Amino acid sequence: MRIMTASEFDGKRSVESGTREQQEAVRAILTDVRERKDEALREYTERFDRVRLEQFRVTEAEFAEANGQVSAQVKAALEEAAENIRDYHSRQVRQSWFVTNESGTMLGQLVRPLQRAGLYVPGGTAAYPSSVLMNAIPAKIAGVPEVVITTPPGADGKVNPAILVAAQIAGVTEIYKVGGAQAIAALTYGTEQIRAVDKIVGPGNIFVALAKREVFGLVSIDMVAGPSEIAVLADETANPRYVAADLLSQAEHDPMSAAILVTASQELAEQVAVEVERQLADLPRHAIAAAAIRDYGAILLVKDLDEGFAVINQIAPEHLEIMIAEPFAQLGKVQNAGAIFLGPYSSEPVGDYFAGTNHVIPTNGTARFSSPLSVDDFIKKSSVISYSKHDLRKNGQKIVTLAEQEGLAGHGRAIAERLRDFEREEQECDKR
Repeated sequence: MRIMTASEFDGKRSVESGTREQQEAVRAILTDVRERKDEALREYTERFDRVRLEQFRVTEAEFAEANGQVSAQVKAALEEAAENIRDYHSRQVRQSWFVTNESGTMLGQLVRPLQRAGLYVPGGTAAYPSSVLMNAIPAKIAGVPEVVITTPPGADGKVNPAILVAAQIAGVTEIYKVGGAQAIAALTYGTEQIRAVDKIVGPGNIFVALAKREVFGLVSIDMVAGPSEIAVLADETANPRYVAADLLSQAEHDPMSAAILVTASQELAEQVAVEVERQLADLPRHAIAAAAIRDYGAILLVKDLDEGFAVINQIAPEHLEIMIAEPFAQLGKVQNAGAIFLGPYSSEPVGDYFAGTNHVIPTNGTARFSSPLSVDDFIKKSSVISYSKHDLRKNGQKIVTLAEQEGLAGHGRAIAERLRDFEREEQECDKR
């Protein structure tokens, strides 16, 4: 693993935008599903998933079969993780609010859930039941009445049983066996069997990511996520075995995953470099992790912790682990990070699976301006205005002035009509 100074490091990764051929293929699929609906879905499912389906929705019998295929141990772990996720996200719930001044004007904010949310869940060997919990539970807590999942079927026409069990635990029973860009099209435009949604969330391959980017504006999306990343800020008190293991926990995701250690300790840097190579040797996903470490892994030497925090804030990592003597005392120095893990026992997988925080987190430096998936992603807010006659009489001319300054005579006239009525009322009062 490379050891260098922070000034020598250029960790930029290009955001995955796909080839021209991939972009054109996605646009063609979106158009085809919009026009031919279910029949197009059948043809793409047969072509890409090698199974012909007449009905896409998962049946109760399939849910029951899945329950018998998942071990009690896995179910128990999913159920406990779900409870932790519910507890954490329930604290994010927002309430509508209203305030009234002494003149009778009332202002407020009305908070309402989206009506229908679509969750994309990868299938096959990349099936992640934990992502079902992370995406579905915040939507349910937000009060979304209709939460629907699309996921590609296997060659046997069935969905990975762990996905179905996780969906049931999260309270989702409307699941469709459709994957790829065609699933994003179905969720956006609607088909005979699948009704359109208001928002699409969830990870997917390049075709799913490109499709989400294309339909943004017709529906809301969570993000176009890039490869995963982890940064560890550590001092001489850190355990090099822990640091190396945590770096590899993200490197195994994708050949473009970034794994970065920032430290002022030359000794720790050298120990971690050795440990990464040792642990990498027998890692089952060796080829993927090795490519990530080779191309996007680095150990950055800084002069002190203050410089270390400055480097971290510049990277704005998806996952940040702080393994220093007193992490809580230094937490305020973090400005940009998706999820922050404090201390030697807060390994990144704790957040991925079990603690309760969300593992859908901004990547590739976008933590500078965006946040992990939350209940907020499944609500909308409406401003509420009830302006009193007293306040319009008092402030109306100011509104007219601003409207006229912007050349919007119609805006000014809408207020002026009411002001003239006020003048007439006052004149009539004076006559009495």
